[in-house]
Amino acid sequence: MSAFPFTIHASQGQARTGVLKTPRGDIPTPIFMPVGTAATVKALTLDMVRQSHAKIILGNTYHLMLRPGPERVKRLGGLHKFMGWDGPILTDSGGFQVMSLSKISKVKEDAVTFASHIDGSKHVLSPERSIEIQADLLGSDIVMQLDECVSWPAEEKRAQEALQLSARWGLRSKQAFGTRDSQVLFGIQQGSTFEHLRRESTDRLLGIGFDGYAIGGLAVGEGHRAMCDTLDFCAPLLPWDKPRYLMGVGKPIDLLEGVARGVDMFDCVLPTRSGRHGQVWTWDGPINMKNARFAEDDTPLDATSDCPASRDYSKAYLHHLVRAEEILGQMLLSWHNIAFFQALMIRMRGAIAAGTFDSLRADLLSRWTRD
Repeated sequence: MSAFPFTIHASQGQARTGVLKTPRGDIPTPIFMPVGTAATVKALTLDMVRQSHAKIILGNTYHLMLRPGPERVKRLGGLHKFMGWDGPILTDSGGFQVMSLSKISKVKEDAVTFASHIDGSKHVLSPERSIEIQADLLGSDIVMQLDECVSWPAEEKRAQEALQLSARWGLRSKQAFGTRDSQVLFGIQQGSTFEHLRRESTDRLLGIGFDGYAIGGLAVGEGHRAMCDTLDFCAPLLPWDKPRYLMGVGKPIDLLEGVARGVDMFDCVLPTRSGRHGQVWTWDGPINMKNARFAEDDTPLDATSDCPASRDYSKAYLHHLVRAEEILGQMLLSWHNIAFFQALMIRMRGAIAAGTFDSLRADLLSRWTRD
């Protein structure tokens, strides 16, 4: 029995809506988690994040272990107190960044040894150390096992080696985590785009037993269609009564299609990264606020939104801020994007509950794919 009860309230096809209950608040699903990489959601205050209707945020183990250091965060009261967020926090294991950002990384059975992308200093990350950092030092609510994520395209043999190592690391992560009343541990399914490898990974994870299950190894370059095709077979392998988390995804169309395939949780840096570069996401697709056609457009991004950035500023003003490279422009566009992603999740939750998800999906797909 998980320390965090997960209840599914309604479903339509594979799509489902429910609630994951945590000591720091209920998380309605499907949910999008803004990424607070270094104990901050880039360009936003936490009041902005709260006002966007975000219920949970993600912290990054790799970045926090390098700076300011997990022991320091612990001395300062843990990650929640350090950054001023009283809701749930999910931390990733650090493994993906070790593979993608480290100047040098060497994976062995015991641990991965890597050089910091900041100063080249040497570090060792084992499953046990990852659990210690996340659960004991940072104090996150949802902890991820350490895994090895391979890049795409991956040869079948390489993908199988990675999933088997991830499974062994998953067992060690579970043993290090133990049993806790106020934190939960998620396992991570790997296997690239190979159905039989996803099945092998799932079988091994289920043999260990986790509070929730993540789908790893997607959004690494395979493209939207291949991701959807993989989700068609890999998501249903995971237990229906446990939360399913698709890591590092994605664009609004990815969230829509992920929910349609039974995914409950998502995270991605995209909304704030896009906002910092002048791109905003809307119900009619993305638009570039640098475009000259907005120079005298006095309409807001979304007059019906309850987000001030979406509702209270004209496109002309936002265009001016972006072109003038004003920091306020980056803040407002990031705020709008985070709020839009949350509004999309709220709309999907409502549609699943009302039995109208299929029509919502068809309408949004027609808007987002017409070009």
